Amino acid sequence: MRAPFPARGAACGIVIALGTFFAILVPAVSPAAEIGIVGTTGGGGTTELTVKTQLFVILTLLGLLPVLTLMMTSFLRFVIVLSLLRQALGLQQGLPNRVVTGVALILTLLVMRPIGVEIWTEALVPYEREEIGLQDALVIAEAKISRFMLAQTHKGALAQISRLAGEGEVADPADHNFAVKASAFVLSELKTAFQIGCMLFVPFLVIDLVVSSVLMAMGMMMLSPLVISLPLKLLLFVLVDGWTLTVGTLVSSIQAY
Repeated sequence: MRAPFPARGAACGIVIALGTFFAILVPAVSPAAEIGIVGTTGGGGTTELTVKTQLFVILTLLGLLPVLTLMMTSFLRFVIVLSLLRQALGLQQGLPNRVVTGVALILTLLVMRPIGVEIWTEALVPYEREEIGLQDALVIAEAKISRFMLAQTHKGALAQISRLAGEGEVADPADHNFAVKASAFVLSELKTAFQIGCMLFVPFLVIDLVVSSVLMAMGMMMLSPLVISLPLKLLLFVLVDGWTLTVGTLVSSIQAY
């Protein structure tokens, strides 16, 4: 049984965002040392980033948090599928964008919760206790979110993005540059979202075709088929418990990492 989500669980999302973008902003310790953001201790060792640099990194990544949430979580898949479902039902006005976005966000929090808990316990808590530095915490967070993204990424998309980026052969997909993994993840999410959306679209398309054919046969060409098909589609959706099936399909489409 998983431990309950901490009271300050909102910070987990921030750490996820920091970890995901960390590989792009600060790819290694050695380049950081060259620009003078790694200090030295009295014993000749190296310290973590200075306080000013840490604040700069954190504030910069917080500004990018909406983009990171959109592109590096399952939110992209959920919002596209729900938008296609709304269009298939013909509820462009009856189902506002805020509702679609809100449902997608809630489902994203449900799916990403285990990753948030892991990052909270393994990265943020040790960092707050000063057991590890900021760089170590960000590396741990980046590894967690990368593992999630690679589990959802198609091999073909990863190979194509790797070729476009000019990377050589990589034995372990986790060794790819983070930008490559993120780009391949986005392409894979778009493909998966369209596949699920097509499956949801077909039944309602059949209803539209049947209603249009019946109205045409009856000579009622001036009557919009949407007036007749919309109640039928809503009735069918309610009878089969469509929301439960849709949510179950979306959540179960997320691969274990």
